[in-house]
Amino acid sequence: MDDDLFTEAPEAGPGFASESAAGLNGPDLRLDPTMPLAARMRPRDLSEYVGQGHILGEGRLLRRAIEADRFTSLIFYGPPGVGKTSLAELIARRTQSRFINLSGVESNVAEIRRAVEAARQFQRTRNEVTTLFVDEIHRFNKSQQDVLLPHIERGTVRFIGATTHNPYFYINSPLVSRSQVFQLEPLTPDDLAALLSAAVDDQERGFGKKPLIVHEDAARFLVTMCDGDARKLLTSFELAVLTTEPDETSGEIVIDLAVAEDSIQRKSVVYDADGDGHHDTISAFIKSMRGCDPDAALYWLAKMLYAGEDIRFIARRIVIAASEDVGMADSNALKVAVAAQQAVEFIGMPEARIPLAHAAVYIATAPKSNRAYAGINAAMKDVAEGRTLAVPPHLRTRSRKKIGGESGAFTGEEATYLYGHDFEEGFVPQSYLPEGRVYYEPTTNGMEQRVAERLDYWRKQFHEKQSVPGNDSTAI
Repeated sequence: MDDDLFTEAPEAGPGFASESAAGLNGPDLRLDPTMPLAARMRPRDLSEYVGQGHILGEGRLLRRAIEADRFTSLIFYGPPGVGKTSLAELIARRTQSRFINLSGVESNVAEIRRAVEAARQFQRTRNEVTTLFVDEIHRFNKSQQDVLLPHIERGTVRFIGATTHNPYFYINSPLVSRSQVFQLEPLTPDDLAALLSAAVDDQERGFGKKPLIVHEDAARFLVTMCDGDARKLLTSFELAVLTTEPDETSGEIVIDLAVAEDSIQRKSVVYDADGDGHHDTISAFIKSMRGCDPDAALYWLAKMLYAGEDIRFIARRIVIAASEDVGMADSNALKVAVAAQQAVEFIGMPEARIPLAHAAVYIATAPKSNRAYAGINAAMKDVAEGRTLAVPPHLRTRSRKKIGGESGAFTGEEATYLYGHDFEEGFVPQSYLPEGRVYYEPTTNGMEQRVAERLDYWRKQFHEKQSVPGNDSTAI
């Protein structure tokens, strides 16, 4: 390897300018036996890359861009352990570019400037392109992200960012607008099984030289418990292999189900308290209750509880769903939801899962109506955007009626309020809102059907009164 490629660049400081074009295509520097298995098993070319067929399959946009060497800036967005860093390295290798690796956790503006200056020097003196990879780019603050913009514009570096957070929320808009965003998905069980098999068989990077026996149920357990995270899978498997004593007679290292279970004390769940795992899961939970699927609602509830989600947050969402989605179709839903919220505050976990499940199932299986919710939204829109309606004279306070009457603004008859309880059935046709606006239109779902019938009866009486000469009220 040409060591000069590492020494002639301007001073870069520790932690970047890690590999040159020759370094990327020469002997694999990652085969240090002291490195973790997950690092040793990183793919060396696209043929070894596992998963993400939706962006790297034959004919897909990203694959075409890599093969044609026609891209500028990329942002890889996805959960941990799905191959974001590996893909960035493969792109640099495939496109014969230098690779500089920065971390959004550890790097600062000075390091960014040094990395860019090194890239500029290599571009001028050797006509070499530099790929600048920033892992956890969302950890950079606004000013750090802004430092990259002019250099991306000029083509000084090819930028690749990786993030576990939604880039449209956590990365500056100018940087996102200059980049192609690709979403990476959790690896499938088949993907993870292929990685595990490669780690068992590979004699150079994996455990192919060891007399290793992996039981099928143990492999299945590891694949399932790692929840789409390749790094978690390989790390757990390595721990199992390195801590298991060989059989005294055969010398074989046997990874059975008990060993596999011991290597993962708790299943890894892709879930972050303030990121996509949180937002996506609560969204699925709410939509499952709205969609009348109690089984799905219980599953997403269980996932949130397992991941340690705030039980008060879950309870609040159930209370909201009780009014937003069930509403007048079954008003008891709100009572159940509020009771669950109070129970959660009173008893805490782990028992809080019981009233939460009770309320979630009630909401999911209740008849649905969002008409009260839609009505208040429509009314608020009218208040915000339209002419503000004056309170009719007969609905004003006594003092306001007196002032209006004395000033001649309206007559005593116009200011007469009819007390509903003085009439049969506790109702008298009377206008309460000018201009005949209607905001609440009940469905025939559940108990709301009875409300609809009652409201139709009242409105009919009001309209009949309107047809009598001399009555000019316009709405009930």
